[in-house]
Amino acid sequence: MKKLFLICLLLIGFKTYAQHDPNDQIMSQNWDIIGGVDFKIIKDTHMVAKFTPEIKKYANKPFELEGYLVPIKDGMKQTKFMLSTLPINQCFFCGQNGVPIMVLVELAEPIKFTYHTITIKGTLRLTEGNAMDNPPVALINAKSI
Repeated sequence: MKKLFLICLLLIGFKTYAQHDPNDQIMSQNWDIIGGVDFKIIKDTHMVAKFTPEIKKYANKPFELEGYLVPIKDGMKQTKFMLSTLPINQCFFCGQNGVPIMVLVELAEPIKFTYHTITIKGTLRLTEGNAMDNPPVALINAKSI
């Protein structure tokens, strides 16, 4: 019985830790533009992005975002990663907070992984096609500023 009680306490602790802290959420006009992208599911393995006229105005032009680095490969130095409105230690997929807005970043020069926010400037690339294969929004030829 004591073991069961201890396990319940541990699980409650993990659940509390994983909840979203609203103060960590990055909000900006540029993230609002990215957040306007909608998705249409064609079938279980195919989904396409529906770009707003507002985001299309910025396609292939310089664009700046502040956010949290979410690595897609191991290593302390990153050149290709996701940039998110929430830190990596927040619970993205627990069902309470939903999936935060994210964009793919491809840097010209690597940067060290950090839990703090970073600001990235690059060319905004919009990719039509299956969003399950490639992120539809990316900052390419980017640099950390």
